Amino acid sequence: MGLKLVLTGNHALAYAAKVARAEVIAAYPITPQSPVVEKISELIEAGIMDAKLINVESEHSALAACFGAAVAGTRVFTATSSQGLLYMYEWIHWASRARIPMVLGVVSRTINTPWNIWPDHSDFVVNRDTGWIMGYAMDNQEAFDMTLQCFKISEDPRVFLPCMVGIEGFILSHASMPVEIPDQDAVDSWLGPRRQPYVIDGSEPFALGGLSMPLETEEVFVGIQLAMKEAVNVIREVDKEYGKISGRSYGGLIQCLYCEDADYHAVSMGAWSGDLIEAVEELRREGYKIGVVRIRFMRPWPEEDLFKVLRGSKGILVYDRALSFGAYGVLFTDLVTGLALRNPDLPPIWNIVAGIGGVDITSSDFYRLTKEFVENVERGDTRIKHYWITKKGLRV
Repeated sequence: MGLKLVLTGNHALAYAAKVARAEVIAAYPITPQSPVVEKISELIEAGIMDAKLINVESEHSALAACFGAAVAGTRVFTATSSQGLLYMYEWIHWASRARIPMVLGVVSRTINTPWNIWPDHSDFVVNRDTGWIMGYAMDNQEAFDMTLQCFKISEDPRVFLPCMVGIEGFILSHASMPVEIPDQDAVDSWLGPRRQPYVIDGSEPFALGGLSMPLETEEVFVGIQLAMKEAVNVIREVDKEYGKISGRSYGGLIQCLYCEDADYHAVSMGAWSGDLIEAVEELRREGYKIGVVRIRFMRPWPEEDLFKVLRGSKGILVYDRALSFGAYGVLFTDLVTGLALRNPDLPPIWNIVAGIGGVDITSSDFYRLTKEFVENVERGDTRIKHYWITKKGLRV
């Protein structure tokens, strides 16, 4: 039997690193991520976790230290947020280009400036073009489970790419929830020893990161793209396997709720999906047949899974908590592109960007906006439409 603890989202990430038997953790504090590595430090000092904690002078150094430890053959973990994640950005690309498995916890916080500690998804989604597997959790249990799953996904020989797990700062990071932790022996058997494509241990000459010609560089990039395609099936497999040792399986790259009889679908990612689900439940009681499609992994993009669910939809509403300035919401852009490639005859698709800068979006807001969408489509509005809704009522 496993163990049930009441954990914050930050501590759920820390316990996942512990149960995964991460051997090296490099750390630099930043709000609201700091309690992740503080808890790991406590577990190490108490003799509960057998790992080396390296205190470094910056987030750039934290990921660099993890990279060095990983290429030497150890399982590594670190966490960061917002500006710290941006400071890591050079090493984010190093890890994926070098095909080094590792796991990074991202506790989302709005990017400066102005200085803001409230969460949106801007810091997370900016990494969509870096070659990392990217998953985002809805609650603390999933934060723990997804982190463990990411170690398995990242170290699969069909993938060998780093993986980041996102949670919203304060909404999950500092909120306490019951979290079930599987039996350590069961995790050890399921996860197995660390696997990676090569190890630099000094036993023989090895060059990494040297100058390459364009054709060789292109070959590296093609390898990452092919690995992303393989990761689609690996994520599905790992989720099913994990369900056997934990009793929890989430559906792979996406999770669908109330989709079986749905005429309309609302798409979201992250903790505010819980508020959306609450709003949809109220709307269904009023007779609106709406399903919720929750994005669990945005890289690789779950194109096939989404098409299977959404191909018969009368209308799709995409909620984004990050905006590509000058364009559209990030999830909306990927979703429309993926659906159009498979079926150019698209249903009405609206994109609402909201919650930017940590602005609170409640289940009442989701209720009002989702109901407005359905009623407009029912009246014959067939447009593909995008707008950013602010708390002052401004639509951009």
